[in-house]
Amino acid sequence: MSSLVCVGTGLQLAGQISVSSKSYVEHADIVFSLMPDSLAQKWLEGLNPNNVDLQQFYAKEGEVKNRRDTYSQMVDVILNAVRSGKKVVCALYGHPGVFACVSHLSIKQARKEGFRAHMEPGISAESCLWADVGIDPGNSGHQSFEASQFMFFKHTPDPTTHLLLWQIGIAGEHTLTEFHTNSDRLQVLVEQLNEWYPLEHEIIIYEGANLPVFKARIERLALKDLPQAELSCISTLLIPPSKKLEYNLAVLNKLGITPEDFG
Repeated sequence: MSSLVCVGTGLQLAGQISVSSKSYVEHADIVFSLMPDSLAQKWLEGLNPNNVDLQQFYAKEGEVKNRRDTYSQMVDVILNAVRSGKKVVCALYGHPGVFACVSHLSIKQARKEGFRAHMEPGISAESCLWADVGIDPGNSGHQSFEASQFMFFKHTPDPTTHLLLWQIGIAGEHTLTEFHTNSDRLQVLVEQLNEWYPLEHEIIIYEGANLPVFKARIERLALKDLPQAELSCISTLLIPPSKKLEYNLAVLNKLGITPEDFG
């Protein structure tokens, strides 16, 4: 019976895929995949050789192609397989629902057409970031935005929490045809962030390791130096709090609590 399952393979090769996701891959009639490198792609093909690499739909060298067109083509080929009566799996690097519109679009369309479709979670870059940097986001909370969206819209970060800006490597890119940013765009972002964070405030560029033999990139620098930083498509910007949490005395009074009660 036709079905679609979108699974996440985690950030690191082989070791971070769940038991259920691996089983879906192994028993699928066809697997569509987006992996970070050829090694990961070969590992996935070892689980199920009937595999279609979705990387083929991205713009070729020298070609200008809107990513919306790329994603539309990916969704079309996935749905065509579902319509043909196959058990289909879409396997995506990391978490299949985080910065991965192909999975969401495919599931939505499959359900609209009456097919069974669901998503299995995977270990995301955010999960690895907290582990690698050694931060518990529950201590002060955190906020998370796609970098360009943060720039284009009136978001107001809370400087008492951790701020994550995803896809910093394409910050300010609006055409959906490029996979890089430049120092001028990053300078605009620095000036924007300076409303809440001092220019000397320490920030972190994070890149998760996709193989156990590699180490995560955790580079600390001042906010003012961001425009000169070396960034890639997997770079994430972590901005630690610049201010301490403040007690909400009005609420504490209503609860009969004082700051001293917290030790």
